Amino acid sequence: MGEPPISPKQEEFLRATDRRINLLSGSVRSGKTYVSLLKWAFFVFGAPQGAEFIMCGKTVTALKRNCLNLLEQLVGQHFTYSLSQKAGMLFGHRVWLEGANDERSESKIRGMTLAGAYCDELTLFPQGFYIMLLSRLSERGAKLFATTNPDAPTHWVHEDVIKNTEINSAIWQFGIDDNPYLDPEYVANLKREYVGVFYDRFILGRWVRAEGAIYPLFANTPDRYVVDAPPKDVVQVNIGVDFGGNKSATVFTAVAMTRGFKHVCVLDEEYRPAGAEDPDTLNAAFVAFCHRIKTAYPVCAHAYCDSAEQILIRGLRASVMRAGLGIAVHDALKGQITGRIRLVTGLMGTDRFYIMRRCERLIRALSDAAWDSKKQEDVRLDDGTYNVDSLDSFEYAVEPWAGQLQMIGGGRNAAIGLSKIDGLRAN
Repeated sequence: MGEPPISPKQEEFLRATDRRINLLSGSVRSGKTYVSLLKWAFFVFGAPQGAEFIMCGKTVTALKRNCLNLLEQLVGQHFTYSLSQKAGMLFGHRVWLEGANDERSESKIRGMTLAGAYCDELTLFPQGFYIMLLSRLSERGAKLFATTNPDAPTHWVHEDVIKNTEINSAIWQFGIDDNPYLDPEYVANLKREYVGVFYDRFILGRWVRAEGAIYPLFANTPDRYVVDAPPKDVVQVNIGVDFGGNKSATVFTAVAMTRGFKHVCVLDEEYRPAGAEDPDTLNAAFVAFCHRIKTAYPVCAHAYCDSAEQILIRGLRASVMRAGLGIAVHDALKGQITGRIRLVTGLMGTDRFYIMRRCERLIRALSDAAWDSKKQEDVRLDDGTYNVDSLDSFEYAVEPWAGQLQMIGGGRNAAIGLSKIDGLRAN
């Protein structure tokens, strides 16, 4: 099968003289990871005997998914590794493997003496880890290679690496059109999936802050998504639960998935205003909601609840079991809010999201959702001016399907319409 072709932008990067810090920033699927790993392999191959290196990701599992498997395909038997030992051998050189998931991660690399480092998705790293890593690059000629998608312009990577003209660095900007080997239909799908700030960052490769409406497509054209009848090919239904307090509401939301994870449809909601609602009343209301959904959709089998309220969750679980409804009550996954938002905007952009007209609270919440203009980082506005509780409840219900939805939609983890080689190039 031959090697993947090299784009002009990638060839320019490969031929360029390396600096101490070499950062490839830009859109998804623009060829950053492939060409950076290729140059990394060349760099390690030419290192003196006994030199040691490190490869880092947000987690070691993410590093494997994004980089290690691809590096293995690039150099074959010249690269072997063990995740359990967090180490590998590349052209006879020891390569340590490490995750940088929080500020405490920098303690993992203290005392190392390194000739080079490779960082996958640098904006996800704590700044303290990066600073410690630079101090470990103490061998003569040591270099750092890193990739990233853009973030807010106030992010430390933008401020301390990209804009810093005092350091020995080279910044490479990659756009999706710099990768001419992607299937045009796949590129078109990606451009529909990323909306608003995500389009600016992950398609155009711009370092921009999140501002304005979170769901501009829904806010501007709600009739595109609001329906009067549910889909006929529902195969799964989840219920999301966000618990209220003195100032927030308790919300139940039922969300359907159609066959093949093709569409998401919000079926029904129950909004219980803020107040001192006793647990017995809450349990009875939840059982009644579950019974209504289960009667209409026997495939409903799971509910996901805000994990901050364990006592209330135990009450709901016991009540549902006594009612014999066959619905398992779980803690919500509660991943990063921005990840949940990106999933929903992608569904909207590709016309895979619908909501029943009777879900008036969530319809209004999706229209009103906005980024917090007072925050430098990506934060959803939550100052009591609009209904965040319905958003949380809905997201808890849909989040467990995120992987399947992204695969079907042609998102980050998919390579629809691409050959195996082009799949490598898509990184």
